[in-house]
Amino acid sequence: MSEKPVIAVPACRKFMGIHPFHMVGEKYIAALKDATQGVPWMIPAIGDDDMLDDILTKVDGLFLTGSYSDIEPHHYRGSPSRPGTLHDPERDATVFPLTRKALAIGLPILAVCRGFQELNVILGGTLHQQIHEVEGYSDHREIKDDPIEEQYGPAHKISLMQGSMLRRLADQEIVSVNSLHGQGIDQIAPGVDIEAVAEDGVIEAFKVSDCVGFAYAVQWHPEWKVMENSLSLSIFRAFGDACREYSQKK
Repeated sequence: MSEKPVIAVPACRKFMGIHPFHMVGEKYIAALKDATQGVPWMIPAIGDDDMLDDILTKVDGLFLTGSYSDIEPHHYRGSPSRPGTLHDPERDATVFPLTRKALAIGLPILAVCRGFQELNVILGGTLHQQIHEVEGYSDHREIKDDPIEEQYGPAHKISLMQGSMLRRLADQEIVSVNSLHGQGIDQIAPGVDIEAVAEDGVIEAFKVSDCVGFAYAVQWHPEWKVMENSLSLSIFRAFGDACREYSQKK
């Protein structure tokens, strides 16, 4: 019997030509395989509640990825999006019920970028739709014309809260992270603890304190070259350990 935890990874729904495809970025799959020593299992974005219940009986963790799409603002009572904003309602319809069910049973969760925003909204928080336009905040978006190594390179510093998991893993107060997001947290959800903030005050990490299992979210992209970054690797390994522990208790 395999000791590797099975980790659900909800897909994005994207069109290739005239046909819809369900897709997950390779960097996320590679990070789960290499850093958690788990088995990534892509979940199609079809929002079928009966299927989601079946999935949860077969997996040991849930990983919410980043994406180019934004959460539809009606989920957090936000104003309508600007024309041309990319949305993925099928992903929303899958991730929202799946994550709520996962939280209820204590399934370990790790969420990054869009996933970080999803988890905040699912728990009752809200988002800034263009955080760079909010007074006092910096522009946290990548420069799309830059080489990919620069896009995912260190962009700014974050402060790790005293007593936080990140502070323990990093063994320092300040670290540098990449930054590739146009949206960000406005109101933090109830029942969570802020674990890190950027220099301008943008929330960069939180854990769900009102939860029986591991539930952690970061705004940056720790999956990028995860094996070369000690903090990123530690985050994924902590998630992998939580998934293995969950598997053993099933």
